[in-house]
Amino acid sequence: MSLVKRGTVYGTLLNFRGELDALGPKMNEAPYKAAPQAPVLYVKPANTWTENGGAIALPAHVAEVEVGATVAMVMKSAREVAGYLLMNDVAIPHESLFRPPVKFNCLDGFLGIGDRIRARNEAGDPAVFKLEVRVNGELKQTVRFSQLVRPAEKLLADVSEFMTLAEGDMLMLGCDVGRPRVRVGDRVEIKMPALGTLTNTFVAEAA
Repeated sequence: MSLVKRGTVYGTLLNFRGELDALGPKMNEAPYKAAPQAPVLYVKPANTWTENGGAIALPAHVAEVEVGATVAMVMKSAREVAGYLLMNDVAIPHESLFRPPVKFNCLDGFLGIGDRIRARNEAGDPAVFKLEVRVNGELKQTVRFSQLVRPAEKLLADVSEFMTLAEGDMLMLGCDVGRPRVRVGDRVEIKMPALGTLTNTFVAEAA
């Protein structure tokens, strides 16, 4: 299944239980003083998009980045999911909690996008999705979507309460803790049988 129209790509923060557990008491500190009551979203603009098999360039000042293996819902309409797609939501390691971390998440090429959209009725229940993340062929992380705070349908319903998604928009389900870190020269493969394999290599930015 191919994506005829590619719209806006949205990331979701704090949607894995491990993320919330890792923050612990920080969630109750100023300025928020509580865990978020609605989904926390951010945008991965078009400058971040890298196709499957493409190289992701690291600027000279960035020694390493985090791999964010996840799955995105691809929208058919405002509330209807066309299918699911693998993504690698790359970010510079940081601990920013208080505003959208644009300078860490939105560098050129910092989103690997799979080329295989699996229709909703073929992919199965997202709650049982499991991704394997390999760096240079070695298994570094297993992401289990049974650990989501908001499962896919709940996430979509809650997001739809405050914004309207359009055809081709993509809503990521979130990234778990334990994200592998990679450097220039590393090759990352994110794999799930139903969705194929997303592969990206990390290279030095051209001078």
